[in-house]
Amino acid sequence: MSKREILEKLVSGEISLEEAEERLSSNQIELVGDFARYDLLREERTGIPEIIYSETKSPEAVYSIAKKVLEKKPIVLLSRIREEHVKEIQKLADYYKLEYGTNKHFCRIMHKDFRPKIDEGKIGIITAGTSDIPVAEEAKAIAEMMGCEAIIFNDVGVAGIHRLFEPLQKLKKENIDVLIVAAGMEGALPTVVAGLVDIPVIGLPISTGYGYGGKGQAALMSMLQSCALGLAVVNIDGGISAGAIAAKIAKKRCK
Repeated sequence: MSKREILEKLVSGEISLEEAEERLSSNQIELVGDFARYDLLREERTGIPEIIYSETKSPEAVYSIAKKVLEKKPIVLLSRIREEHVKEIQKLADYYKLEYGTNKHFCRIMHKDFRPKIDEGKIGIITAGTSDIPVAEEAKAIAEMMGCEAIIFNDVGVAGIHRLFEPLQKLKKENIDVLIVAAGMEGALPTVVAGLVDIPVIGLPISTGYGYGGKGQAALMSMLQSCALGLAVVNIDGGISAGAIAAKIAKKRCK
């Protein structure tokens, strides 16, 4: 039972104040085996749906947690999955719909009759290169789960800056509320974009690049040192963070 349902029962007189208090305290955490505690009311508190960070978890643990979440919620996102995770979670395909991102970097699992409700703000996403797409798609996935429309344009980095202008014009016509700009290597694209638009820009550094400053470090430092105002930055490969922050901004702006 959700927090709202408990409060509605309290207001209608179906349960007492003491019963409501007991249900609210006992209704917040559910154990998954002896290794995880599922926070049932996280989405109600924060507005962010359930995400399972999978990279360091065993395939069995990811499967068990996802299965438990889907007993309570219509959708869950598995972030940073590996090949061995795919084999395990594919067992859920008989009961749920599975949607993988590029290179199977993540997976959204949902009830087969569930469709995310897209009605609260618009987000633009731009990637500098094709290597940035898997993480940028993760940002798109969580933003859509939070009710936002997300429009993505790929491979428009500063190495061919003329590629940027048409997508940027199209995004302006869409009246988007916030922009996510993903870039690896030297990470220059967010600074360029932030100097051209009048909406918030979120820089998403990607772990491409090699040698000195490689693995996204140069991109992160470049974005943090940007001379363009109106640019905020998340951590390297922080697609989930970028998408969640963008969705919160967009939802506030559309109210």
